[in-house]
Amino acid sequence: MELEKIKELLDKEPEEAVEEILADVEKRYGEIPYITNFMKDMPEIFISRMIYENSVMREFKRMDPKTVELISIAVASALRCEHCLKTHVRVAKRLGVSKEEIFDSVLIASSVSTAAVLAEGTRSVDSVFTDEEQGITSSSNCSICNINSELPEED
Repeated sequence: MELEKIKELLDKEPEEAVEEILADVEKRYGEIPYITNFMKDMPEIFISRMIYENSVMREFKRMDPKTVELISIAVASALRCEHCLKTHVRVAKRLGVSKEEIFDSVLIASSVSTAAVLAEGTRSVDSVFTDEEQGITSSSNCSICNINSELPEED
């Protein structure tokens, strides 16, 4: 989003800025997505989020809207966000993206998601078995759940 446009938007009354953004989203998407509609009554969050989102999703200079939607479909598929996925499929369809192109982006997401599961899983298995074979006892805690990852001693 151009800086001049951002300044104009921020100079407006919050309600007027929200209405302008909603009209623009509906014009571009053909609908107002659920999250956008939900947040419209919180202008302090809505306006800043939509400025950012417009800059990333709708006003690219380097990618065309169809490519942005195909990426969005792939990410929504990989994250298993049914609502986002359906919204982006509808938008892509309105932009003229074929069913086959949409499915290809889902296949790519599936492949990357599967690879991510395999990468994490095989690294964990390999690490535990390699450490065990080398007699290394790890006493580190998980950075997320703080559970000790140390293997119990065998009797």
